[in-house]
Amino acid sequence: MAGYLEARPRVGYFYSGKSSSQLLTEQLKHYIVKDYQSHPVILKSDVTVYDAICAIFIEDVGTLFIVNEDNDLVGVCSRKDLLRASMAGQDIHNIPVHIIMTRMPNIVLLEEDDLLLYAARQMISKEIDSIPIVKSKGDGKYAVTGRISKTTITKLFVSLFDQ
Repeated sequence: MAGYLEARPRVGYFYSGKSSSQLLTEQLKHYIVKDYQSHPVILKSDVTVYDAICAIFIEDVGTLFIVNEDNDLVGVCSRKDLLRASMAGQDIHNIPVHIIMTRMPNIVLLEEDDLLLYAARQMISKEIDSIPIVKSKGDGKYAVTGRISKTTITKLFVSLFDQ
């Protein structure tokens, strides 16, 4: 069951030749983001930076997903974006979050059937903490259905090693 041994009729059991890392990689190829997604924290684009800072602490997340009045994803706001805005000396009570967010199309997106391994690679290469899981509405518009974060992937890796 661990994958180290294979069986053949009239031969019996024999060593598969696969290392632990090869077996883990094969196992990870079957995990999709839909099965491990968490609830996204979504704010409207006209919310103030102050309200976004409050939301990020109350919800205990590192990334907020920003939508327009039609609930289409228009941007992402991270802790770094909020920290940069609060240190700039501007009135964060009056600045809307859409001024400081990272806008579409400069956002990494995932769909529900993408592999978790792909999500992890995107987080590493783009140096981001969380990726929205979206469903296409057509015309380049997306609805946010979930999120995958570094914490989610780390929990999966730890559970795999605990098994």
